[in-house]
Amino acid sequence: MPWNRESLRQAIKKKIGGQKFIVVSNREPYIHVYADEGIRAMTPASGMTVALDPVIRACGGTWVAAGLGEADRDVVDDHDRVAVPPEDPSYTLRRVWLSKEEEDRFYYGYANEGLWPLCHIVHVRPVFREADWEAYQAVNARFAEAVLEELEGQAGFVFIQDYHFALLSRMIKEKRPDVVTAQFWHIPWPNPESFRVCPQAPAILKGLLGNDVLGFHIRYHCLNFLDSVDRFLETRISAESLSVNRRGHKTVVRNFPISIDFEKAATRAQSPEVEQRVKALRSDYRLRNRQLIVGIDRIEYTKGIVERIDAVDRLLEKFPRFVGRFVFLQRGPLSRIHIVRYRDYNDEISRRVIDVNEKWKTKDWQPIIHENVHLPYDDVLAHYRAADVVLVSSIHDGMNLVAKEFVAARPDERGVLVLSKFTGSARELDRAVLVNPMATEQMADALAQALDMPEEEQAERMRAMRDVVRENNVYRWAGRIINAMKRIA
Repeated sequence: MPWNRESLRQAIKKKIGGQKFIVVSNREPYIHVYADEGIRAMTPASGMTVALDPVIRACGGTWVAAGLGEADRDVVDDHDRVAVPPEDPSYTLRRVWLSKEEEDRFYYGYANEGLWPLCHIVHVRPVFREADWEAYQAVNARFAEAVLEELEGQAGFVFIQDYHFALLSRMIKEKRPDVVTAQFWHIPWPNPESFRVCPQAPAILKGLLGNDVLGFHIRYHCLNFLDSVDRFLETRISAESLSVNRRGHKTVVRNFPISIDFEKAATRAQSPEVEQRVKALRSDYRLRNRQLIVGIDRIEYTKGIVERIDAVDRLLEKFPRFVGRFVFLQRGPLSRIHIVRYRDYNDEISRRVIDVNEKWKTKDWQPIIHENVHLPYDDVLAHYRAADVVLVSSIHDGMNLVAKEFVAARPDERGVLVLSKFTGSARELDRAVLVNPMATEQMADALAQALDMPEEEQAERMRAMRDVVRENNVYRWAGRIINAMKRIA
């Protein structure tokens, strides 16, 4: 059946009924900040929360997340809850408060200096400090307490997000074994040889096996996880059913490729507000008749931003006809700037942009415009609509929703997606121009192919990709996971 918000709502009503439905993530879907008009809600720069928000809007329930906005405490009730979205409340946001030290050690430390580089295998050495691990355990326990409070002793389903909470399902199950838990790991899972450097590897695996359902984007990551379990723990693994039985508890491991709300993106991209922003974008950057290459990413070392700048440089060396013909606009917010490697990476990007622009600029043109800025959703869509080429060059990525958002935002069936082979999205969007971002020559050739691509070929490729994203949307992703949870129940 076609999956949309209403069909997901009906499926949840049928399968879960009146039982509690709780989503858990570190990042909250709405952040409250101070503004001239008082307090306003912002949507954070997070593909995960953008994907999940329409799901929980469809089913109601409670979203438990860390409250980190400057005005977050001012809007919650005595139980740290606030109704969201602000314009049309449809679910409850329960905030958990972390101290500055907890945030530094749990989030920046163990999660993002340890697990993140460990799982992405981008040749950044992971760091594992004992104090960070202690904070990681403590914060997982704090979230377990919040989930148990929200359940209020009732039966329920808990849907946990990502690598911040590898221990959470086990902690919940210790007190409420009747609760059905599922967890989706939004980043890759490494092979056992890479994973074995983690000092807490057995504890991480035991925690994740507390789940009834454990999801990854692609089957390859599922198999890596099962191989890791086989290496470290005494369990019974079924390769046929992709499941693990440990001490009488069964965990099914499945690939659930995440997606977006296709209809929302497609409809909003054609709105007068977005159309106006497209015109303003081309005017603000004085693009004239030049083609526009767009990259939209958090400033993050797995995204291959330096590699795409190198590819632009090589494109101009190899194909001089493109000098003055295009502008590459790279935009996105700074990310995890508290971590030295991220600060260094941002500096590396800035230096490389200066070098390439100095090398190629003319009197009225430079090839690259780089701005660290958080873009509201309408602005993101405007960039997709204005782009002749969208470049996604992740060195390693679980899925990458930029690629899918771009496809959804182009009902005109124009524009070319240049997409890294090392993203989960490449498995579905095989009509993109697929590249190895580490191969500069290949990237330069791909950009030339994209800039020269005839409109008929653009339309054929885009039409096929839009069909895929339309069918495999975020509601289908959520529906498959909820079906799996219900079968366990």
